[in-house]
Amino acid sequence: MSIYGEYHTTLTTLLTEVQRRILAANQEMQQNGQPKLFEHLIGRVKTPASMEEKCLRKGYPVTTTSALRKCKDAVGIRIVCNFIDDIDRCLKYFKHASWCSIIQEKDYIKNAKPNGYRSYHIILDVVTPHVDIDGHTPGHYFIEVQLRTIAMDSWASLEHEMKYKHNIANPQRIEKELKRCADQLASCDVQMQTIRQLINAAD
Repeated sequence: MSIYGEYHTTLTTLLTEVQRRILAANQEMQQNGQPKLFEHLIGRVKTPASMEEKCLRKGYPVTTTSALRKCKDAVGIRIVCNFIDDIDRCLKYFKHASWCSIIQEKDYIKNAKPNGYRSYHIILDVVTPHVDIDGHTPGHYFIEVQLRTIAMDSWASLEHEMKYKHNIANPQRIEKELKRCADQLASCDVQMQTIRQLINAAD
């Protein structure tokens, strides 16, 4: 039996519904003659095994309640934007959306992690027509959204690949190079944003 119990199907349905809403907002933005909010997005329901491991790591009981209430990332969406200010535009969209509310924000762009990781994380409380674990209809479910630029996402993919490699030669050197690369990409993001602003100012 999955740690998600009877709610596993609901989580998959919820992911599909939320992705549809976000994609529609992106399309509407372009139809109105504005730059698209993001380049692409990807979503997933955390595997039951990964959720069980997280509960154990956090010291939570391995239960459906822990998976859906104490942990808030059973459903996750990563939104990859072209420019830094597109992340701000996405945040504005979520803050004004009627179907969700932001209950937590972590800005790893202004406050990058020591290893160089940069991203903006939000937790959404999503209102759905589906019953939730508390027996409420409409129900409330949590979704973690990660907002990144293409540069941030490329770096995170490389760092993730390294994390799961074993017997790496010179790991300290690689970590140092990754940090330097993160700093260079951060500078590049700022330069790209400046160029975009200059182009738009010329209109």
